[in-house]
Amino acid sequence: MSELQSSSSKNLTRVKLAVDLTIFFAFLIAMDPRSSGIAVHEWLATAALAALIVHLLLSWDWIVQISRRFMGRVNLQTRINYILNWLLFIDGSVMMLSGFMISEAVFPSLGIELPRNFAWRSLHDMTANLFLLLLGLHTALHWGWVVDTFKRYVFKPLGGLIFSRKRKDVAA
Repeated sequence: MSELQSSSSKNLTRVKLAVDLTIFFAFLIAMDPRSSGIAVHEWLATAALAALIVHLLLSWDWIVQISRRFMGRVNLQTRINYILNWLLFIDGSVMMLSGFMISEAVFPSLGIELPRNFAWRSLHDMTANLFLLLLGLHTALHWGWVVDTFKRYVFKPLGGLIFSRKRKDVAA
């Protein structure tokens, strides 16, 4: 791998980590609208949707590559991961659509009033709970990447800062 490809790959990994952390914390806060408030819940979920789109675009090459090879030779973990990702996408789409349909903050602030229908609320609750389960499985499948990326881009640089300061203090 050339130096340019390596640098580009490192930057992409850093961006993916930042996007994934943004999605994680947004979803964590938005998951309990009674604690955060409905306006925070809706606006944060809308922002998380934008971050999810960025996440998909950053992974687009993988999506295309596996889509082309899915019926051929693909290892089991990749196949499971691909199916899980589609389930997340479908469930997340229904969750967002139903969330928009019951919006009490985002759409009204834009002057859009939608008819009330309690079926949307039930669907939203059900898909949100399923999304949490699927997201947990998705995270578990990617846990090795999460740990390696944190070691490489968070803990190692922090360790270098801490230990270089101690060496400077000892030398002084």
